[in-house]
This record gives sequence, structure tokens and C-alpha cells, in this order.
Amino acid sequence: MKNWLHVAQGVMEQVNQIILGKQEEIREIMLTFLANGHVLLEDIPGVGKTTLALAFSKAMAFSYHRIQFTPDVLPSDLTGFSIYRRDQERFVYQEGSVFCNLLLADELNRTSPKTQSALLEVMEERRVTVEGVTREVPSPFLVIATQNPPGGAGTLSLPEAQVDRFMTCLSIGYPDFESELAMAMGVQTRQLLEKVQPIMQKEDILAIQEIVCSVHMEESIYRYILRLVRSTREHPYLDRGGSPRATISLVRMAKASAWLSGRDYVTPTDVMEQFPYIIRHRMRLNAAARVEEKDREALIREILQETEKPVMGLRR
Repeated sequence: MKNWLHVAQGVMEQVNQIILGKQEEIREIMLTFLANGHVLLEDIPGVGKTTLALAFSKAMAFSYHRIQFTPDVLPSDLTGFSIYRRDQERFVYQEGSVFCNLLLADELNRTSPKTQSALLEVMEERRVTVEGVTREVPSPFLVIATQNPPGGAGTLSLPEAQVDRFMTCLSIGYPDFESELAMAMGVQTRQLLEKVQPIMQKEDILAIQEIVCSVHMEESIYRYILRLVRSTREHPYLDRGGSPRATISLVRMAKASAWLSGRDYVTPTDVMEQFPYIIRHRMRLNAAARVEEKDREALIREILQETEKPVMGLRR
């Protein structure tokens, strides 16, 4: 029987050899995959987002598609379309970019709202409906989407319904000095990617996701999660906080964090570590927060400090 924990750690080791100095971010993306969720990366260009996604796809033996979003990208580029084949005398469906295991949706906020919304169904339901016919996408289906800093030239805000479908949101950011020096002195990225070994198969990630779901969580931890999320809905500096989907996402991510740490039960620390990644992109600051120059990170720290943590009982 496979050591699933060793397999998951092996995937991260492979990616860490390509993306230097970003162990925490790589672990967070891995956790999101184990929790069967999608990742939103808010980053400037050139920090290795495409390379990171490609490294994950190789280490996990996933089929991989990348689509560069621009204003002229159409929904049918994602979902597919039918074309008339003269030799067959009928319309034949051509699959779109979403028919893969790992989709990199690059610079998602540069395309039109109509095209952005084409991802809504497939991210939630893992299927697409084209011309009245519903088709399942391959399993697993995971999305890494990137967006340029909001408000920049040529960007459009993502609709809240779409943002909420991303389980986690994080930023890779610039590498530290030593890591960037190693990149400058190292071999070409293409050569490094060719050395990535497939550690995990598609069937493996599905099996691990089932195991993660079975990780034990006490009722007091569930209540703690609910208090954290509900506090964002009632906060005086927020117009909107976490949805019920955020609550479910935090449960799944806390379980994934516990499992990847080698435990079969969740602790309050697992919840506290994952809360910022789950809630950051779901918080909308109000006018009072902007006047007083409050930021999301400060409010998250405040909520974590003020929300009472449960006391774990002794496990037999």
C-alpha cells in the first residue's frame, strides 16, 4: 500500500526544486489541491506562475492547459464549440481549454466579464453546458488562476461570484536574494522542468482527497470555524465577509493541513493558519476602513486575536 503522505511530500519536493524559496506558497497550493479546491494568485508578471503550474502538472502527471486571457478571448475558447464537418455531414463538438486536469487561467482579470463567467459552472460543478448538452470535464479538475493587481491598466474586476469559487488566494511575490541569485546562476527553467519526475498519478490525488475528508474534527473546532467566518460578516470595517462556501472551504483546508502535517485530527492551529488564505479575497472593505486606512491583513489578525479558540480535549 502506498504511503500517501510520502507521495504528497514528494510532489512538493519536485516543485521546490523549480520554484526556489517559496516552500510556504507551494505547500498552500498543494493543500488546496488535496482539499479539491482552486487557487487564485494575485501577482505581478514574471514571478514564475506559469512555471509553477507546469511543475505541478508534471509532478502529478496531470493533463495541463494554459490559456492567456485577453479582451478577445471568447467563452467558447474555454467551454468548446461545434463545427460542421463536411466529411461527416454533421456538427462535431470540439473540446475547449477546460478539458484537462490542471488549467492555468493566466491574467483572468484582463478578459471580458462574459468570458470570465464561462468558468463559473466548471469550477463549481466540474462540467460545462454547451448548446444544451452537459459534458463532464476530466477528474480531478483543478484551476490555478492569476490576476494582475486590481486597478492596473487593462484590468477588469472579477465578479464576486467567481472570486468566491476560489478556495484560496495567495501571492508568490518576489524571491529572496539568495533564491534569485541561484536562479540567475542556475540552468535554464526548461531544462529543470524536463527533470521533474511524476510522483503522483491522477488516481492518487482522488484517493488522498477521500482520506483528507475523513480527518477527524471535533465539534468545538467546527464552532470555532463558524465564529471566525461569521465575525467577518459582522465586522464594522467590512461591507461583506465570508460566505457559507468560505466556511466549508476552511473546514476542508484545515483537514488537509492536519493530514499533510501527519495527523488524523484537526487542531485550532490548522484553522488559524488557513483562515487568512480562505478569507482574504472574500472580504470587501467599506468606506470607514478606507478612510482609516485599514487593510485586510490587519483585520484578519484582529479577528484571529479576538475570536475565542477552543481548548482541545485529551485524545485517547
